Amino acid sequence: MYALNRFAKYASIGVSTFLFDLLLLFVFIDAFGWHYAIAAGAAFIIAVSCNYYLSRKYVFYGTLRDARSGYIIFVGIAIAGLFVIVGGMTLFIEIFEWHYAPSRIIIAGIVGIWNYLINLYVNFKVAGK
Repeated sequence: MYALNRFAKYASIGVSTFLFDLLLLFVFIDAFGWHYAIAAGAAFIIAVSCNYYLSRKYVFYGTLRDARSGYIIFVGIAIAGLFVIVGGMTLFIEIFEWHYAPSRIIIAGIVGIWNYLINLYVNFKVAGK
Protein backbone atom coordinates (compact mmCIF):
# COMPACT_ATOMS: atom_id res chain seq x y z
CA MET A 1 0.00 0.00 0.00
CA TYR A 2 2.87 2.35 0.78
CA ALA A 3 4.35 1.80 -2.68
CA LEU A 4 1.03 2.76 -4.27
CA ASN A 5 0.81 5.88 -2.10
CA ARG A 6 4.39 6.82 -3.04
CA PHE A 7 3.62 6.36 -6.73
CA ALA A 8 0.43 8.45 -6.40
CA LYS A 9 2.43 11.28 -4.80
CA TYR A 10 5.07 11.04 -7.52
CA ALA A 11 2.40 11.02 -10.21
CA SER A 12 0.65 14.10 -8.79
CA ILE A 13 3.96 15.96 -8.57
CA GLY A 14 4.81 14.73 -12.06
CA VAL A 15 1.49 15.91 -13.49
CA SER A 16 1.86 19.30 -11.78
CA THR A 17 5.39 19.86 -12.99
CA PHE A 18 4.43 18.54 -16.42
CA LEU A 19 1.65 21.12 -16.64
CA PHE A 20 4.24 23.73 -15.69
CA ASP A 21 6.50 22.27 -18.39
CA LEU A 22 3.66 22.60 -20.94
CA LEU A 23 2.97 26.19 -19.86
CA LEU A 24 6.64 27.03 -20.36
CA LEU A 25 6.60 25.21 -23.71
CA PHE A 26 3.65 27.29 -24.92
CA VAL A 27 5.28 30.52 -23.72
CA PHE A 28 8.65 29.70 -25.28
CA ILE A 29 7.14 28.69 -28.63
CA ASP A 30 4.09 30.94 -28.99
CA ALA A 31 5.25 34.05 -27.15
CA PHE A 32 9.01 33.97 -27.71
CA GLY A 33 9.05 32.18 -31.08
CA TRP A 34 11.62 29.58 -30.06
CA HIS A 35 12.15 26.39 -32.09
CA TYR A 36 10.17 23.51 -30.52
CA ALA A 37 13.29 21.45 -29.74
CA ILE A 38 15.00 24.27 -27.84
CA ALA A 39 11.73 25.22 -26.13
CA ALA A 40 11.08 21.61 -25.07
CA GLY A 41 14.57 21.25 -23.67
CA ALA A 42 14.49 24.49 -21.69
CA ALA A 43 11.00 23.86 -20.33
CA PHE A 44 11.94 20.32 -19.35
CA ILE A 45 15.07 21.31 -17.43
CA ILE A 46 13.21 24.02 -15.48
CA ALA A 47 10.30 21.71 -14.68
CA VAL A 48 12.55 18.79 -13.74
CA SER A 49 14.37 20.98 -11.21
CA CYS A 50 11.03 21.78 -9.57
CA ASN A 51 10.13 18.09 -9.74
CA TYR A 52 13.36 17.13 -7.95
CA TYR A 53 12.73 19.47 -5.05
CA LEU A 54 9.13 18.31 -4.59
CA SER A 55 9.91 14.62 -5.14
CA ARG A 56 12.78 14.63 -2.67
CA LYS A 57 10.66 16.36 -0.05
CA TYR A 58 7.41 14.40 -0.47
CA VAL A 59 8.16 11.12 -2.28
CA PHE A 60 11.75 9.96 -1.77
CA TYR A 61 12.26 11.46 1.69
CA GLY A 62 13.66 8.21 3.13
CA THR A 63 16.82 8.39 1.07
CA LEU A 64 20.27 8.59 2.61
CA ARG A 65 21.66 10.24 -0.52
CA ASP A 66 22.64 13.86 0.01
CA ALA A 67 20.66 16.52 -1.86
CA ARG A 68 23.49 17.60 -4.17
CA SER A 69 24.44 14.18 -5.50
CA GLY A 70 20.76 13.21 -5.63
CA TYR A 71 20.07 16.27 -7.79
CA ILE A 72 23.00 15.53 -10.09
CA ILE A 73 21.80 11.95 -10.62
CA PHE A 74 18.18 13.12 -10.97
CA VAL A 75 19.20 15.61 -13.66
CA GLY A 76 21.31 12.94 -15.37
CA ILE A 77 18.29 10.66 -15.51
CA ALA A 78 16.20 13.59 -16.73
CA ILE A 79 18.73 14.41 -19.47
CA ALA A 80 18.44 10.85 -20.74
CA GLY A 81 14.68 11.45 -20.76
CA LEU A 82 15.27 14.74 -22.53
CA PHE A 83 16.82 12.89 -25.47
CA VAL A 84 13.69 10.77 -25.67
CA ILE A 85 11.52 13.91 -25.47
CA VAL A 86 13.36 15.82 -28.19
CA GLY A 87 13.73 12.73 -30.38
CA GLY A 88 10.10 11.79 -29.90
CA MET A 89 8.90 15.31 -30.61
CA THR A 90 11.00 15.42 -33.75
CA LEU A 91 9.51 12.10 -34.86
CA PHE A 92 5.90 13.09 -34.12
CA ILE A 93 6.18 16.63 -35.49
CA GLU A 94 8.47 16.18 -38.49
CA ILE A 95 7.47 12.68 -39.61
CA PHE A 96 3.86 12.29 -38.45
CA GLU A 97 3.10 16.04 -38.66
CA TRP A 98 1.37 16.14 -35.27
CA HIS A 99 0.94 19.31 -33.21
CA TYR A 100 3.59 19.72 -30.52
CA ALA A 101 1.15 19.57 -27.56
CA PRO A 102 -0.23 16.01 -28.04
CA SER A 103 3.24 14.87 -29.03
CA ARG A 104 4.63 16.16 -25.75
CA ILE A 105 1.80 14.62 -23.71
CA ILE A 106 2.37 11.12 -25.12
CA ILE A 107 6.09 11.35 -24.58
CA ALA A 108 5.57 12.62 -21.01
CA GLY A 109 3.82 9.40 -20.03
CA ILE A 110 6.67 7.26 -21.28
CA VAL A 111 9.43 9.39 -19.77
CA GLY A 112 7.55 9.91 -16.49
CA ILE A 113 7.23 6.20 -15.73
CA TRP A 114 10.84 5.56 -16.72
CA ASN A 115 12.08 8.42 -14.50
CA TYR A 116 10.05 7.19 -11.52
CA LEU A 117 11.42 3.65 -11.71
CA ILE A 118 15.03 4.71 -12.19
CA ASN A 119 14.84 7.21 -9.31
CA LEU A 120 13.07 4.72 -7.05
CA TYR A 121 15.56 1.91 -7.55
CA VAL A 122 18.81 3.62 -8.56
CA ASN A 123 18.98 7.22 -7.37
CA PHE A 124 17.14 7.31 -4.06
CA LYS A 125 17.10 3.54 -3.43
CA VAL A 126 13.92 3.71 -1.35
CA ALA A 127 12.02 0.81 -2.97
CA GLY A 128 10.69 -1.43 -0.22
CA LYS A 129 11.27 1.12 2.54
